[in-house]
Amino acid sequence: MSPAMDRLPETLGDGEAYYQLLGREGNIATFRSTIHAQGTWNPGEQHMGPATGVLVHELARLERPGTRLVRIGLDILGLIPAGEFTVTTRMVRPGRTIELLEAALEAHGRTAIVARAWRLATGDSVEVETAQTRRMPGDEHFVEWDVAGTWPGGYIRSLRGWHDPRCEPGHGRVWLSNPHPMVEGEETPALVKLMGMVDTANGVASLLDPQRWVFPNVDLQIHLFRSPRGERLGLETRQSVGPDGVGLTSSTLHDAAGPFGTAEQILTVRPRPRPESS
Repeated sequence: MSPAMDRLPETLGDGEAYYQLLGREGNIATFRSTIHAQGTWNPGEQHMGPATGVLVHELARLERPGTRLVRIGLDILGLIPAGEFTVTTRMVRPGRTIELLEAALEAHGRTAIVARAWRLATGDSVEVETAQTRRMPGDEHFVEWDVAGTWPGGYIRSLRGWHDPRCEPGHGRVWLSNPHPMVEGEETPALVKLMGMVDTANGVASLLDPQRWVFPNVDLQIHLFRSPRGERLGLETRQSVGPDGVGLTSSTLHDAAGPFGTAEQILTVRPRPRPESS
């Protein structure tokens, strides 16, 4: 880890949004992150939550009528530096009914995240519409969750949460919301708003004490069987840890209308380094 990652960069943005758009040139957009996008594991990095949101924001700009994003697979190639970065989008596989899109986030001369998204042509399947997962209770049935009291960082402080106190360790049910637009001066549709909170799932049902263990995810795989609605994201999450330093966080995604998709995160699990004594 670069020593510069231990502190906030001087170019950190200032505003109510998670990101500021600095410019576009062709298929490349340049952004600056604000304090609201700050990560949990390191103060000088971005959280994967809003980073996912800004990548989906750019993928959604390639929108074509009669189609929608159905799978968003993100691979985290390293720390996501705070401050300025670029997002480059491209069409990997064009088609009339099935398309594959890509968005890559690059900072400090290296690629930090690659997101690939399948986009399908839509049709009428109302007659057979169904979901095999029960609707999660609304936040009025939960208690307010002090998210920032559990996890540090500017992104976490941007959230408001409600959780089900009846859940056991390794199983969590929460509702999340935030008041911030994804990109300053631009509309934040429901897809972008909710996708920008999905990565929070890894802290919802933790089996491990974050003071003793670190367990960042190296990927985020999202599948959407319908389009999400509204501004509140529900997560019903289960976490498993294997015997050899690998874990898995699995979530069902909900909005006010019920379940709309799933998310999976593979984790690297290791003891938190002890501070060196002076």
